[in-house]
Amino acid sequence: MRKGLVLEGGAMRGLFSAGVMDVMMERGVTFDGIIGVSAGAAFGCNYKSGQIGRAIRYNMRFAHDKKYCSLQSYLKTGDLFGAEYAYHIVPEEYDKFDNEAFERNPMEFYVVCTDVKTGKPIYKKCTRGGHQTYDWIRASASMPVVSHVVELEGYQLLDGGMTDSIPLAYFQQIGFQRNVVILTQPMGYQKTPNPLMPLIKVGLRHYPQALAAMRNRPEMYNRQLAYLEQEEQKGDTLVIRPQEKLPIGHISHNPEEMKRVYDIGREMGEQRIQEIRDFLIDN
Repeated sequence: MRKGLVLEGGAMRGLFSAGVMDVMMERGVTFDGIIGVSAGAAFGCNYKSGQIGRAIRYNMRFAHDKKYCSLQSYLKTGDLFGAEYAYHIVPEEYDKFDNEAFERNPMEFYVVCTDVKTGKPIYKKCTRGGHQTYDWIRASASMPVVSHVVELEGYQLLDGGMTDSIPLAYFQQIGFQRNVVILTQPMGYQKTPNPLMPLIKVGLRHYPQALAAMRNRPEMYNRQLAYLEQEEQKGDTLVIRPQEKLPIGHISHNPEEMKRVYDIGREMGEQRIQEIRDFLIDN
């Protein structure tokens, strides 16, 4: 039975997931594959490379670096998160991503992006470390309006959460029968229409299918939550989520706030580590 880890996004809320993942890595929990969306991809890649603590470390280190994430970066480059600095210079020079370990680990790693021309999700299996994989992760995390469309391998891409926020069904379809899903919203959360839709409409005016996906995103997300509950009841899906709304926004420049959310994830991981281990044991 193939075992998967499914990671939704949520920008800085993803540090909750990073905390849970670090506990699982420390305790030797392994999976056959991981699929991540947006921050789930950006932080989840460290599971395959085995780099415990890397996600919280570099986010705290660069919290005040305007080249990493800032209004100045957006006004200067068109990307809130600096495309070159955050996704290439940092992992290649300042907090190095272990490409060799990533490639050596047989665990499969997938990222979810949105094809803005079709308004459909794209699922990319990344097997090699380095520049190409960094760009796929960047595309997965490129939020509309505050990011350039990423042109990659013939696609024009943005945030995977626009079209498949919780890609459990896709992972099941490709053969992962037992899955741990880490969410970044508490039980009872339901997505509502985005109040920034007027800005999004302008930002996506050349991509009507992507715009339609954004309009339909609340319905898509809430439908996925219902599916998740259904699959959890069957016994082949285990959901990890925060107990209450996380004390952080999409963007944060506060290292203490980041650490607080990460520690909430670690605490949840510690609480449920035995349950996770038992769940992953083949029946």
